Amino acid sequence: MLDPVVASVRLTRVLINGGSDLNLLFASTLQKMGLDITDMLTPSKAPFYVIVPGNSATPLGTVTLPVTFGTRENYWTKYIKFEVANFKSSCHAILGRLALAKFMAVPHYVYLLLKIPGKSGVLTF
Repeated sequence: MLDPVVASVRLTRVLINGGSDLNLLFASTLQKMGLDITDMLTPSKAPFYVIVPGNSATPLGTVTLPVTFGTRENYWTKYIKFEVANFKSSCHAILGRLALAKFMAVPHYVYLLLKIPGKSGVLTF
C-alpha cells in the first residue's frame, strides 16, 4: 500500500495494479477528503471490469487530481485522471499502469517496493 498526497490530502491506503490501465478513486474517499464530487465529475459511460471479475461497472464520472509522492525535499507531482466509482472498499484508490507510467515508477513485486525518480534522487516506497 502507498500513501500519496492527492489534492492536498494524504491517502494512507492506495493500491497499485500494474495489470490494469484503470486509475480508480472511490466516491466515499472524495467525500471524506471534503471535495464536492458533483462539481468535479466529468461524465463517463465507459464500463470497467476490474473490481468484480466477470461483471462490469459504470463509473459515476472522471476527475483529474494532482497526485504527489515523496517529501518536501524530494517529491514528484503529476495530474492523474481517475474513474470515480461508488463502491465500498477498504482502500482509498487504485493506481493503474497509466499512472505508474506517468511517474516513471518501477514496481518490484517480489520485494513489495515501488521506485520513482524524484527531484533530488530516487523515491522508494
